[in-house]
Order: sequence, then C-alpha cells, then structure tokens
Amino acid sequence: MRIRVVNPNTTAAMTELIGASARAVAGPGVLVDAVTSATGPASIESHYDEALSVPGLLAAIADGEACDVDGYVVACFGDPGLDAARELARGPVVGIAEAAMHAAALLGRGFSIVTTLDRTRGRAWELAHRYTAPGACRGVHACDIPVLELDADPHLADRVAALAGLALEEDGSDVIVLGCAGMSGLCEAVSARLGVPVVDGVGAATLLVQSLVTLGLRTSVRNEYAPPLPKPYTGALAGFGMTMQQGSAQSGSAKSPVSRGSRAM
Repeated sequence: MRIRVVNPNTTAAMTELIGASARAVAGPGVLVDAVTSATGPASIESHYDEALSVPGLLAAIADGEACDVDGYVVACFGDPGLDAARELARGPVVGIAEAAMHAAALLGRGFSIVTTLDRTRGRAWELAHRYTAPGACRGVHACDIPVLELDADPHLADRVAALAGLALEEDGSDVIVLGCAGMSGLCEAVSARLGVPVVDGVGAATLLVQSLVTLGLRTSVRNEYAPPLPKPYTGALAGFGMTMQQGSAQSGSAKSPVSRGSRAM
C-alpha cells in the first residue's frame, strides 16, 4: 500500500517532520510518500495562503495518480482543497483536521484545539462545525507562534502544553487536538504532562487512509465528488483542465485502471 502525504506549503523541513510522523504510525507494508508542494506559500496562515496552496496540492495528487498511489493525506490543519482532491483521486483523501477531530470525538465528551495564530481560529471552528456534532469542540486556542517559527522555539512543547492545560480547564474538555501539522511531534510530551489524550492529525489521517484502503473503500463518484467536467482552463492554470471524463466504469475497485480524470499537465 502506498499513501502520499502532501504538505500543501513549500517548506521542505516541515514535510520531513510530517513524513516522520506519518511513518511512525503506518503499518507493515505501507509506504509513506511525503511530498512538498511545488508551488504556493511557504506556510498557510490565512484564507489567501490557503487558496493559493490548492493548485500545488492538486498537482501533487495528480502526480500520485500517475504513480498508482492508493490514498492521500492533506497535511495542513485548514484541510485546503480537500473536496477538490476527492474529485481527482481514485483512492480516499483525508484531511488532518478532519481525522483529528473525528478521533478526538471518540476519546472524550469534548475536545479543545490548540493552534498557531489567532487569525486561524475561525477556520478551525468552521471545520469543527462541519466535522463533529454540536458541542464536541469546546474551544480553539492560539499560541500565536507563526508556523515557520515552530521548529525554532526550544520551549515549544512547554508553551503548547501550558496553553492546552488552560484550555482543558476553561473549556471543560477531555481531549486536546493539535491544530497544525508542524506540531505533530508534540503529542507524547503534551499528553504525558497533562494526562489526557492528545491527537495529532497527521498520524490520525495516515491510519484512517490506511484503514479505508484496507477495507476497499474509496470516495463515492456519485454526484458531488464525480470527476469535474472537461473544460478548458486558461492562463497559469491551463494545465489543470480535465481532458477526459470518467464514466460509470469507476464503480470498480479502488485500483480500477480507469482514472478519475486525465489532466494535460
């Protein structure tokens, strides 16, 4: 089984951290292919960043389709381009915020999210409302450390643990979700300090994709997640136009030889 973990930003050092977190949980015989987006922002900390990260993400998934990748992880807590990626890929595609929040909802009556910048809290709340039942997410807290400064902070684990502890008390929650792929190496340290489950979305998403592939499950191609209709794209996005529409033959296995869409990239 081959799982591609896509870092939608262009910072290779973060991809190395993400890849290590994914490989640490992957089962025997699972090859984790961690890739850095070839185009887009160095970090994703705004709606603008998120929008401009999507073409690079989709290009990485299109390349994965040509290499027979079985499933994908979108390794950014905003889950950018997740719906579009599902239209493109044969196998399952899971976002790390989606996986982390679903996992957290199984581990306690409520969870709190600890993320990076305050300006990203709205997006985290939006995704929590989409992914989980009302009341499951009890708070979103920002440590106000920019993404690109996470690995340079020698006190990062302490700062995140302190904020997470405050979140548990203020929110009355039982579980902590780490709200950035760049925090994926902190689970063990924060959990040991607080005595509660701490969920990293990279690991959770990797195992969820692995499970879906093992079960022979993939994204439905009925209605919304069907391949996009063929049409020309212009300008810088000219290479993203679909050149072939997938038909009903896609109802076969996850390794169907019929691709969801062939692009002219």
